[in-house]
Amino acid sequence: MIQALSEDLRNKISAGEVVERPASVVKELVENALDAKATEISVIIEKGGHHLVQVRDNGVGMSSKDLSSSVLRYHTSKIASLDDLFSIGTLGFRGEALASIASVSEMNIISSQSGKGGFEMRVEEGRGGKLIPAPEIAGTEITIRNLFFNTPARKKFLKTPRTEMRKVVEVVRRFGLAYPHVAFKIISDEREILSIFPELLEERIDSLFDPTYGKNLRPLAFTKGDFAFTGFVGNLNVIRSRPGEQFLFLNNRFIKDRLLNSAVYSAYEALVKRGEYPFFVINLAIPTDQVDVNVHPMKTEVRFQDEWRVYHVLKSGVKEALQDLLDTLPSFDKPFDSFFHNAPPFSENQEQSAIRFSGGTSSMNEIEYQTLQRAKSYASQLAEPRNDQNSEIPTENIWQIHNKFILSEISSGLVMIDQHVAHERVLFEEALIAFESTAMASQTLLFPERLDFSPDEFDAMLDVLPYLEKIGFKVKKEGESSIRVEAIPSEMGWGMEKSVIRDIIDHFLNHQKEYSSFQEGLAASFACKAAIKAGNPLSKEEMQELVNRLFATKHPYYCPHGRPIIVQMSLEELDKRFERH
Repeated sequence: MIQALSEDLRNKISAGEVVERPASVVKELVENALDAKATEISVIIEKGGHHLVQVRDNGVGMSSKDLSSSVLRYHTSKIASLDDLFSIGTLGFRGEALASIASVSEMNIISSQSGKGGFEMRVEEGRGGKLIPAPEIAGTEITIRNLFFNTPARKKFLKTPRTEMRKVVEVVRRFGLAYPHVAFKIISDEREILSIFPELLEERIDSLFDPTYGKNLRPLAFTKGDFAFTGFVGNLNVIRSRPGEQFLFLNNRFIKDRLLNSAVYSAYEALVKRGEYPFFVINLAIPTDQVDVNVHPMKTEVRFQDEWRVYHVLKSGVKEALQDLLDTLPSFDKPFDSFFHNAPPFSENQEQSAIRFSGGTSSMNEIEYQTLQRAKSYASQLAEPRNDQNSEIPTENIWQIHNKFILSEISSGLVMIDQHVAHERVLFEEALIAFESTAMASQTLLFPERLDFSPDEFDAMLDVLPYLEKIGFKVKKEGESSIRVEAIPSEMGWGMEKSVIRDIIDHFLNHQKEYSSFQEGLAASFACKAAIKAGNPLSKEEMQELVNRLFATKHPYYCPHGRPIIVQMSLEELDKRFERH
């Protein structure tokens, strides 16, 4: 029989659309705080939000009447008529967030308006209790305890406190980027993990990510008709191997839109085709009557009146911001490794070679020069020859082709080896062995380097620290979210420590499923970054050593990602190619 659902059941079903996890609660409460004109917002978390989520702001507060109505479904101060849905200027507007949260938690609200006294209300089973007088707090404080206590089927889907805490930091970071004039603070289990003050967007990016980001940003500011786009896009130094640092805002509301993301990616052309993702923080200011934000309860999906116009305007704007970089690159439509293809050989005067190679005297010369220097460093870092290993390929006659491939003759024909994936296989297996037994050799840095991380990255770094030490890093904690690198793996080129560590953290946070174990994923990530690259010139002795070490591995024919390492051409095939009979 068809029957009406009880109000309690309807509330819990609606809560499933709005409240997925503690981070969802934080998102809704912070949105309310920002709509209340708050300039200081504090988020307090216990056990990743499993036990407590508290958001306090210095906004305009609520009167006693508004406080009683705030937890009733479809009660809001932000819209009043149907027409208001097509000109929404606030983050919240549905009037269901507090009701949904209250239906699956224990809630307490304290609020006061300037000079009018404060009130406190306890909410149980989604129903507001009696108001009692409370001290003036110049704003609102909402405390959520025991999330999903009355819906155990939902509660069991929560992740570990550490994982849920990362999601909370991710949400607050988005608000921090959208509202750089607002101060945010996060306290987790009585430990302050984030505290940022009103600042410019460029400074806010440094505060939330890494102090080096500000040096690698290109401003984006242009107007096209009634569209205005502002923000920053990153240069090649802040490209990452996982998505997650792409922030698109519509009138200061964080949104997810694949089409607009692709507009930004396309401005970077071939770079993102190799599984790399550029950094960007872009706010689209578009008239509210040209966009519909009432598409999904989470309000991260929107519908544009003319999405292709937005796409083309955004793409052209980002491309313009990157234009000087595009003009400097020798050939931007090729993978980055191809920069090495026609590079002059290393000589005593390497700096002049680098300048000739880059084709000009712009700032990219320094980048190219450092890249070439690093290539030489990679080649020189191969370990001392091991006398107890025998190659399955004769290495007396051995050559390097285009600084990419190693060529050798064998009794049955020719064999070609990709030097990068060969070294990758060697490092991969050595890292796996190191995880289980003796750590890999290290080389001490003459000048230890300090690396700064965002809170969630630093948390992940602490998880992978034992593995970093096993593969040869010597690291010490320095400050609340930074480390000092004192030594790096002996196989790795100097100057790569930051890139390698960040790539390993990216893998950890991205939870890639292409490997059979967590250790294999970390080993593959390290090997890919630390291995010699296409374009690195090798001496005969270095090529011989690499081949010897390759054939000492368990699987010398394929790299950890499944790419072939060795291509063989038989005498019979050679004869056929030259039409010999």
